Amino acid sequence: MHSIKDKTGAPPGTIVYSGELHTDKVKITLIEYNETQLIEKEYFNIEDCINNFDPTMVKWINVDGVHDVALIEKIGKQFDIHPLTLEDIANTNQRPKFEDYDSYLVSIMKMIYYDGELHSEQLSVVLMEGMVISFQEAHGGDAFDIIRTRIRMGKGRIRKMGADYLAYALIDAVVDCYFAILEKIGDRIEYLEDGLIADPNKETMQQLHNMKREMIFVRKAVWPMRELINNLERSETELIKPSTDIYLRDLHDHAVRVIDTVETYRDLLSGMMDIYLSSVSNRMNEIMKVLTIITTLFVPVTFIAGVYGMNFDYMPELRSRYGYAILWVIMLSIILSLLFYFRKKKWL
Repeated sequence: MHSIKDKTGAPPGTIVYSGELHTDKVKITLIEYNETQLIEKEYFNIEDCINNFDPTMVKWINVDGVHDVALIEKIGKQFDIHPLTLEDIANTNQRPKFEDYDSYLVSIMKMIYYDGELHSEQLSVVLMEGMVISFQEAHGGDAFDIIRTRIRMGKGRIRKMGADYLAYALIDAVVDCYFAILEKIGDRIEYLEDGLIADPNKETMQQLHNMKREMIFVRKAVWPMRELINNLERSETELIKPSTDIYLRDLHDHAVRVIDTVETYRDLLSGMMDIYLSSVSNRMNEIMKVLTIITTLFVPVTFIAGVYGMNFDYMPELRSRYGYAILWVIMLSIILSLLFYFRKKKWL
């Protein structure tokens, strides 16, 4: 993994890849479509991709991998993308954000996927006139597969709309992934809550701690999306047609719902942590109560046994024929009296 220190001292716009090390070749997919036609091809260099453009169709260029800095620079030159934008695309630690340039809009976000544990992948969507260019950090979990299927099948209105609707659909697919992830997290919280009530233990505490870290991870990716979509919705650019505005408003509502769910789950986990600590404390109190009662029962008995265990020659009771039995009666009476008293006070 490249460190952010590699950029220290570099001028603004210097493209440095900061993600996991990859050696595979970057794949470029071109999808061109209109209401009646669809063309889908794969390339490994941007020049071949551009030479096959059909100016009458909506174009979607998907770059699968951002570790090839030279390729990103070529794409930037071909489509006049600002170096600062290219820098953000290659920096996989970039906070989700939206920026409005003269000739294009760029939205950078995090896609979350689950394969036993949570992972995130940076996605960048650049909207231009009649074209969308998307950059995917890796291919661990692809939120765009459902959009490709809709385009191929001609379902919905995506083939009838322009590039602005395509950009909206891509961002909406990312937000839908958040709902799927939160549903899985919700099921795990419910299962954990049942175990917490039935039998809280160290393993439960570890699971709670891991889930709290996961929710911080999710919140870090999800929270900026409301600002991103809000800025996209309020943008005065001509690249977004009025017919798409209503969908952006709906997308904003979805983002707010996701954030509300994240905050609810965080509060639930905090409450479960308090329940766990209270359960452990109550269990300790119960143990201490039992030990205290046992100690209280045997203190007077121990005192009596200690008195008559002293080695004095002149103790009147030592030569009593019934002294041993009498002491047992006295000690048992004390124990039973204390038990009756504790019961009456509802300490037992």
